[in-house]
Amino acid sequence: MTAIALVKDRRIPEQPGVYLMKDGDGAIIYIGKARNLRRRVASYFVKRDPQLEWKTSRLVSRIADVEFVLTDNEIEAFLLESNLIKRYRPAFNIELKDQQRYSYLKITDEPFPRLTVARRNRVGQFIGPKGTVYGPFVRGSSKYLTIGLLRKLFKIRICNRLPKSPCLQYFIKNCDAPCIANVTRAKYNENVLALQEILEGKSSIDSFANEMEAEMKRASDVGEYERARDIRDTLYRLSNLRVRQKMEKAASRNPDEEYVGILKDRAKGVAHVMTFRRTRGVISDRKKFQFDLVGDNSLSSFLLQYYTSVPVIPQVVYVNEEPDDCKVLEMSLAKIAGHKVSIVSVSDRSAGEKQQLMDLIRRNLVTYVERGYDPAVVELKNALGLDLMPEVIDCFDVSNLRTSISVGACCRFVDGRPEKSSYRKFKIKWVTGQNDFAMIAELVRRRYSSDKLGKMPDLIVIDGGRGQLAAAIASLRSLGISSMPCIGLAKENEEIYGGGYQEPLLLPRGNAGLKMLQHIRDEAHRFGLAYNVNLRKMD
Repeated sequence: MTAIALVKDRRIPEQPGVYLMKDGDGAIIYIGKARNLRRRVASYFVKRDPQLEWKTSRLVSRIADVEFVLTDNEIEAFLLESNLIKRYRPAFNIELKDQQRYSYLKITDEPFPRLTVARRNRVGQFIGPKGTVYGPFVRGSSKYLTIGLLRKLFKIRICNRLPKSPCLQYFIKNCDAPCIANVTRAKYNENVLALQEILEGKSSIDSFANEMEAEMKRASDVGEYERARDIRDTLYRLSNLRVRQKMEKAASRNPDEEYVGILKDRAKGVAHVMTFRRTRGVISDRKKFQFDLVGDNSLSSFLLQYYTSVPVIPQVVYVNEEPDDCKVLEMSLAKIAGHKVSIVSVSDRSAGEKQQLMDLIRRNLVTYVERGYDPAVVELKNALGLDLMPEVIDCFDVSNLRTSISVGACCRFVDGRPEKSSYRKFKIKWVTGQNDFAMIAELVRRRYSSDKLGKMPDLIVIDGGRGQLAAAIASLRSLGISSMPCIGLAKENEEIYGGGYQEPLLLPRGNAGLKMLQHIRDEAHRFGLAYNVNLRKMD
């Protein structure tokens, strides 16, 4: 049964849980959570704004089936969704691009276990030999440091298979050579157990070092000076590790706070996120992420994925917009962290240091987003005060020489450059006589009611003034398109009508955004005139 038929058949219950969307091959392409599964899944199949939700429309076009898992409450749905996303890594869900900062370690299930870096395959499953996985650990933390140092400290073998003779690691005192029965299995596993307790947080480097110091003293007292010397060398290796762990404990007594800012580039269907971690008043870490605006992908789902991938969840998270289901998210994070987690919105009206930090994040994100666009596109967005970056611009022009033949043209620019495959020309069919207003209305209506439209533009430009602009907006509204930015460009003084301004806007002649508008307007005029001339030659 198809996904649409499944929804109409009302087989999905009205309970909290997780839904798994699959394509025609049965592969999971999206996982989401819901307070009411039936209502949420059904919402995917209603008509949506093609300008704002085109990536979600692409997801819906690939859905062939929907499965669901019921949970007792929303918190369980939050946590189950996060776990399933990590397991299946669906194509349309948020996948943190910065996860190379975090590492997992594995102690293998072998008679003489090894310590390895745990690696995942494409579906998120840990590969390699069976064992217990620990982490994630931040590179540089005392629990990670370097896998080589941990192996040396705890005398963990590095060979894939036990050889028949000792290797170099034995002779440089990094391994006790279980391969030649130089150490019993019980004695070897004492070190493995000590390592496990440290990785699990049950023990500290200090307690391990104290045991080593006591053992060194016993060895020295009974005259085992070589063993005492080996232990001394091990303690020297431990010194740096002990300093790092003390720093981490000090930081935990002074809880970190994190600032998370999000900026949505709806023109590209992408959200950009930046995080600042502040420790004892100093910014100690910065990360940058991005994800596609598909389905339920939002700040809320990002925060859950992010904080189930880091070693430490701060007690306070400051955000520039309140996440969906904020209270449920706080309870879910508290369950993972083992302490209360508060998510605090820092609004534009806030004052003080927190607002300054959030403004800094916003400026960083704006700069990052703008780097991906032509400077003229950025200038035009700022000049018109648009919410979206006008990456895709359509321009309409009417071409009529006297009254015998009237045509229209629509040209499209993408990121400041002509996209000629998207140009369209029209013979005026519905208007008789020379009525530019009505002709513009016809062109706009025919262009955006077409089944072969493709992506909606981010901005519509009309060659003309207030009257032509009003006719175009009326046509858009008749099609149910009310949120589309639309302006008129009057040629005589290059006045810009619309854009939320009471009076026409005059941009400086050197403004890159104005030059781009002039370019697309002139291109629409050229394209329409050439079509008009060709039709006259055919008469």
